[in-house]
This record gives sequence, structure tokens and C-alpha cells, in this order.
Amino acid sequence: MTPPLDAVVVGAGPYGLSVAAHLKGRGRSVQVYGRTLELWRQRMPAGMVLRSQWWATNLSDPAGAYGIERFFRESKHRKAYPLPLPAFIDYGLWFKERAVPDLVDDTMVRSIARTDGVFEITLENGATREARAVVMAIGVYHYANRPEPYSRLPAALWSHSSDPADFTRFRGKDVMVLGGGQSAIEYAALLHEAGARVQVASRRPLMWLDPDRYGSRSLWERIRAPDAQIAAGWEYWTLDKFPYLFWRASLAWKDSYNSNYRSGASDWLRDRFTGKVTLHDGQTIAEAKPSGGRLDLTLTKGGRTTVDHLMLATGFKADLARLGMLDPALRSAIRADQGTPLLDHWFQTSVPGLYFVGFTSIRTFGPLYRFVAGAGAAARRVAAAVARQG
Repeated sequence: MTPPLDAVVVGAGPYGLSVAAHLKGRGRSVQVYGRTLELWRQRMPAGMVLRSQWWATNLSDPAGAYGIERFFRESKHRKAYPLPLPAFIDYGLWFKERAVPDLVDDTMVRSIARTDGVFEITLENGATREARAVVMAIGVYHYANRPEPYSRLPAALWSHSSDPADFTRFRGKDVMVLGGGQSAIEYAALLHEAGARVQVASRRPLMWLDPDRYGSRSLWERIRAPDAQIAAGWEYWTLDKFPYLFWRASLAWKDSYNSNYRSGASDWLRDRFTGKVTLHDGQTIAEAKPSGGRLDLTLTKGGRTTVDHLMLATGFKADLARLGMLDPALRSAIRADQGTPLLDHWFQTSVPGLYFVGFTSIRTFGPLYRFVAGAGAAARRVAAAVARQG
């Protein structure tokens, strides 16, 4: 009988690949299940770019041998801000081939159960594997926030920003985007550029970020607000340089901090948005009714409009109940609050050997883990924890 693996990683995005690289570096037997960079390759529209600086989008291996700067030296791509999506996808595939060759199986996981301290992973093809530890690096897809009033609308009339995106189908159509963050504004710009007539309803007033001035700020400016991977400033520098410090705060304080965190819209989107997209600032949709194959929308300030499609850029919300691959007995054993797992300082749940990294860990570890930039810190900590458990 095949002995249990030291760890199975569920998800092959930046966090999953980085965790696997660090586990491999510690000599642990590990297998990754999931389609490599699926969110980036299949669920993001053509023309999208990364908000982060190129130097803040490193995947992580123990020796730091496969950072994005080396990728630029060895590839046709060039350093750029903002970084085009194809460049990041190529970097992720380049990293996989070098850091974790032969460790990624694109078969999806159907179920995860735990018996006598060992996890049993059943794949969608019916095959099974056992492991002493499981690292959930599932990203955001399962957590798409689709508010109930809209999810009851006819499926053809609405979508979520995480759904597969081919914006060419909206050419000549009227589209309403609901949301006011980076994704909402960038998707609105891309829809306009694909030939759609676009409106945006943003519950909060739209917040534009200052122009990026990395590399051109004075010494005094850098002292007042040092460079960090999320953004410039001592607050973000602390999150960057002390990536586990956030964990020590009370849950109430962390909830308050996370609820007030707003990413805003990047300044480089202004010219692609202003004067091209109709903005309903500080309001949302009060009512949506199907009518003749279209949607009649009433806004909270009384305005009315009719569109062919509604796109929800309403973000994501971690919720264990949405993870159908977790066996009910295993899921019920995870200590949670408001649907999110409560993690120790190793990213481990109350179930020994079960870890969550990336978006699921934000409530416990803070906003660094919204971004690729958090992959290294999470991977180092989880790999060390798995190694400690033998």
C-alpha cells in the first residue's frame, strides 16, 4: 500500500505553487492538485493587468532562485507597470516547471476526509491519495459574493467578475457593473474597450489611488512612507516586513481593520474610465427586474436604466460552507467564526494538519494575503509547520 504523503496542496495558484516549493525544499513528499493558475488563465478577461508592481509579484522557493526578475532576464517579457496578465501567467508556468516539476496534477479534488489522523483525498476521476497534512490554497473562486437578490435573476442576464470572461460578447450591449473597487473599475474600462456601453453603480464614492511614483520619490518621501509590496507607507511596510504580526491582534480589532481596508482604483485607469463610463457614484441597485430579455434597474437615488447584462464586481467572502470538497464531519470539526476558519500562527486550523493560505487567511493574518506578495510568508510558515509534525 502506498504510504501517505507528507502533504497534499489543494490549488495550483501562486500560494499553492509556493507552498509546494517550500515543502519540497524541506524534503517532504508533496503533491499539488488543481489547474495551474486557473483563475488567471481562464477567469480573467483579455487585456487585464496586475495592480501590483512587478517586484511585488514573486512566487516563492526556498533559495529564492525563481523570482520574477530572473524570469524577465530569461524570457521575452520586460519589466513593466502595470504588469500585463500574459506576463504573469508565463511567469507562473515558468516557476512551476523549475521549482515544482512533476508535482502538479491538474485533476481536481472531489472530497477531503480525515480518519485516524490521516487525510483521504478523493479526486474527480475517483482516484484517492492519503496525506498527513492538507494545505488549502484554493484562492477566491469558491468565495464569489453573489448577493441573493441578483442570484435569483435569469442566468443569462448577470454574471460575477470571477466567471469566465469573454467581453467581446458584449459589443454593442448595455452593461451595468455593480461595485467600486479595482476590479469593478478595470472591468468597466475593459468592457468599454470591447465595445459595450457601460455604467457603474458604486455604493461608496469612488476612490482613486495616487499615481504610482516608485523609483522617483525623494529620500524624505521614502522616509515618511517607505516602499512596501502592498503600497507605500509605514502601515504597509509593517505588514510586509512583519507578516505574522497581524495575527497577534484581537479578532475584534482585526475585523475592524479589515472592514476599513479599501484598495481603491489605480490612477492608470482614470483615462480609460473617465468620460467613457457612466458612473452612479454613492448608490447601488434598489431593484432589478427582467423585462423582455433585458434588466430594468432602479437605483437607490431613484434613477432608472435598462441594460442587457449586470456584472457583479461584489468581491469575495470566505465561507467554509461553500467548500463542498470538505467532508461534512471534517468541516464541522474546524473551529470557525462567521464561516471563516480560526487559524493558529502556523496557518493551521483546529484540525491538526489542515491549513488555509491566501484569501481564506485574511481575517486572521491581514490584507497582505490578498496579494501574490503574501505567498512567500505563508509558504515558509506552513512548510516549517508540516516539517515540525514529522
